[in-house]
Amino acid sequence: MDTTTSQLQSFTGTVVKTAMMNTATVRVDRYVKHPKYKKYRVRSKQYLVDNPGNAAQVGDTVTIVSVRPISKLKRFAIVSKEKTAS
Repeated sequence: MDTTTSQLQSFTGTVVKTAMMNTATVRVDRYVKHPKYKKYRVRSKQYLVDNPGNAAQVGDTVTIVSVRPISKLKRFAIVSKEKTAS
């Protein structure tokens, strides 16, 4: 029997909201090329992430990684803070 290890999904984004206890909302931006006009556009998606102790604040740049389901909508956790908001 083969044992396979999967690569965890990870993103880098900006914290946009910390109103909930132990939860932060992180916006992840990505560039998408328009199929006809060949112009790049910014597409963004927001994820609810686990923020134990409310360590991350609004404006921080964080790295999030997929984890087991924590609640109905939380499937990610903050791994590290790269840049702190001024």
